[in-house]
Amino acid sequence: MAKPLALDFDPIARADELWTRRWGTVPAMAAITSIMRAHQILLSRVDAVLKPYGLTFARYEALVLLTFSRTGELSLSKIGERLMVHPTSVTNTVDRLERAGLVARRPNPLDGRGVLASITGHGREVVEGATRRLMAMEFGLEEYDEEQCREVFALLRPLRVAAGDFAEASDDLAGAVGEGPARPGA
Repeated sequence: MAKPLALDFDPIARADELWTRRWGTVPAMAAITSIMRAHQILLSRVDAVLKPYGLTFARYEALVLLTFSRTGELSLSKIGERLMVHPTSVTNTVDRLERAGLVARRPNPLDGRGVLASITGHGREVVEGATRRLMAMEFGLEEYDEEQCREVFALLRPLRVAAGDFAEASDDLAGAVGEGPARPGA
């Protein structure tokens, strides 16, 4: 868990006040600083739940992605694309999952140079247990209700669109936040 700061003031609000005095009002500075601090807090909360399973959030995401695929396996390049990470990160993640017996690798029969990662039975058990625990603690967002979580998702979506993560006309908005049917396969 993130160590509580236990300050008698909000350091980000104070920084915003000082920033305003020096350079003028820039709400984006307080917003980005709040997002970065929230990231630290949430990662700490989630990591505390995943640690007993031998997982980091990146490894957990890869396992979940494999469970979403129709066959329980995906190419490493597809995993990187879906998780929006560099190929080296995918390789490291899959290496660690494989060493833990949660994933197996095999050559991709459709691509002579490619590799498929397949979730193992043990991997499925681990991801199910970890998911139950993460859901029980609302993925660290227990201070927020369902509507507020949807608002956060919606507020951050334009940033992801602008970064080129996906096309604005993407039809997966409802399924991504728990409304409507999930899309089959990965």
